[in-house]
Amino acid sequence: MTREPEVWVIDDDRSIRWVLERALRKAALHVTCFSNGVGVMEALQREQPDVILTDVRMPGIDGLDLLRQVAARYPGLPVIIMTAHSDLDSAVSAFHSGAFEYLPKPFDLDEAVSQVNRACRRGRDERTEEAITAKGPDIIGEAPAMQDVFRAIGRLARSHITVLINGESGTGKELVAHALHRHSPRSDRPFIALNMAAIPHDLLESELFGHERGAFTGAQSRREGRFEQADGGTLFLDEIGDMPAELQTRLLRVLADGEFYRIGGTAPTKVDVRIIAATHQNLEELVRQGRFREDLFHRLNVIRIHLPALRDRREDVPLLMRHFLAQAALELSCEPKTLLPSAIDQLQRLDWPGNVRQLENTARWLTVMASGKQIHAEDLPPELSAAFNDTARDESWENALRRWARQRLQQGQEAILGTALPAFEQILIQVTLEHTGGRRQEAARRLGWGRNTLTRKIKELGLETDADTEDPPPGSR
Repeated sequence: MTREPEVWVIDDDRSIRWVLERALRKAALHVTCFSNGVGVMEALQREQPDVILTDVRMPGIDGLDLLRQVAARYPGLPVIIMTAHSDLDSAVSAFHSGAFEYLPKPFDLDEAVSQVNRACRRGRDERTEEAITAKGPDIIGEAPAMQDVFRAIGRLARSHITVLINGESGTGKELVAHALHRHSPRSDRPFIALNMAAIPHDLLESELFGHERGAFTGAQSRREGRFEQADGGTLFLDEIGDMPAELQTRLLRVLADGEFYRIGGTAPTKVDVRIIAATHQNLEELVRQGRFREDLFHRLNVIRIHLPALRDRREDVPLLMRHFLAQAALELSCEPKTLLPSAIDQLQRLDWPGNVRQLENTARWLTVMASGKQIHAEDLPPELSAAFNDTARDESWENALRRWARQRLQQGQEAILGTALPAFEQILIQVTLEHTGGRRQEAARRLGWGRNTLTRKIKELGLETDADTEDPPPGSR
C-alpha cells in the first residue's frame, strides 16, 4: 500500500494552519502542524516529511534560519517559504538559502496545494538520485538530459518491466542497466550480461539458451545458457540490433511464453527473467530495412531510456573528468591531478566521439603522462589537441554561441539575452562598416536595414566615432 506524502506546516497563525491542513488533507496528503519552528530540527532527527511549508516571521526561530538549517542537514528535503511580507530581498534570500518555492501571502489555496505536490515529487526524485549515486557512483551527470535518466531509473525502481536503452557507444548503457537491476525487486538475484556483437553468430544460440550433452560436435556436457543463469534476475542484452534473425524469433517466443528449449533438448525450460536491451543503432530503421523483427521491437520497446552523447551534455565534462582523475589516482596509488581552466575549456569544446569511455581513458592517460600535478591545456594528449584545433577551425558561430550560453548559465548569470543581443549587433555593425569603408548606406543594405535604423543602432550602442559619422560626400570615393 502506498504511503500518503507527509507535509509539515509551520506557522504561528492558527487560522493559516487550519486552512492549509484542511486543503492538504483534502488532496490526500498527511499533515502535521507546528505553531513555531522550535523543536522542528529535533523532530527531523526522528522522522522526515516529504516537504516542509513554513512561515518566515515566527517567535522562537525565524523561518529563513530554519530553512538554512534544514538545507544544511537534509539537502534533499524541499522547503516552501510563506510570508506576508513579500519583497525582492525576502524572495532572493529564500532562494539563496535553498527554498524550493516562495509563496507570498495571501496565496491561492489551489496554488499552494499544487506547489506542495510538486515539491513532494521533486523530493522523491532527489532521494532516488542520491540512492543511485551512493550505490552507483559511475553514473554521473548534472545536465538536464542526465537528470531525465536518473528520474527514469527512479520511476522504474520497483518494476519488472522490459526496458530498451539507446545511445551511442561509450555513453554508459551497461551502467544504467546495472542501476536498473540494483534498484529493482530482483537486486538479490543474478545480473547477466551478453553482448550480441561480441559473440560469433554460430555460438550465440548456445550462449543464450544452452545445450544438452551431444547436441553437436564438442558438446561434451550439458551447459546452461544465459537465460537459465539469469533466472529470477535480469538479463542484459547489449547491442540487440546485431542479433541474427533466427535468434530474434526464438527470443520473441521466450518473451511471450517465458520458456525455451536448450539446443538438443526435448523438454521446455521455464524461466522468470527481466530483459533489459541496449543498442547504439536505430532499431526503427532496422525494422524498416527488414533486419529486425517489428514484433520483437515492440516487445522490447516498452520503456525506452535515451542516453545523451557527451557532446550534448558538455557541462558534465569537468565533473566527469574530476571523477575519473580521482578514480585513476586510486587505481595507480598516486595523488589525483587537478584541471586548470584552460584544460577544462578545451575539454568542453571537443566532440568526444567515444563519449564517456573516451573521457575515462583520457583521464588515465593524463594521470600517467602529465608531468605536473596541475593539468594545463598543453598537457592534453596530442590527438585531442589536434582534434581541438580542427574543431576550433570548423566550429560554426551557432555552436560557439551555444557554448557561450551554457558557460554563462553554469556560472549563474542572468539576463544573458541582454548581454548577447547588443554584442551580436555591435559585432555585425562594426564588421560591416569595416567592409564598406564606413559607408553607412551600403552597410545598411548589407545588413538588411534602412539607413535610419543603422544610424539609430550606432547611437544606441555607442559606436559613433570621429572617423565614422556620415557617408563620404559624393565624388570623394
